[in-house]
Amino acid sequence: YEFVQKSGVRVIVGKGGMGPNTERACKEFGAIHCVFPAGNAVVAATEVEEIVEAQWRDLGMPETLWHCHVKEFGPLIVSIDAEGRNLFEENKVIFNQRKDKAVEEICKHVGFIK
Repeated sequence: YEFVQKSGVRVIVGKGGMGPNTERACKEFGAIHCVFPAGNAVVAATEVEEIVEAQWRDLGMPETLWHCHVKEFGPLIVSIDAEGRNLFEENKVIFNQRKDKAVEEICKHVGFIK
């Protein structure tokens, strides 16, 4: 929350889901959080033309802020929109509702494996 508030950043590209503070920041400041679809990290890396600078390396690679020049950047999934809606959290609810039925069906077909 504080980073978005103080920096003015409006697009955050991350590697995983974020929590309530990021949702609140996106809603309050009109920002979005995006992630690459699974398996697209290589695509993203090939589009980086230059790493201009990397800040906060002392916090570790996951927390380092990378300033890069890129050719094209995507595909991206908006995981938290400017209204604070969190796609990952919404999908968890839906998937948990479907899980028992899916497990039951799968077990019918693999029950012979012991």
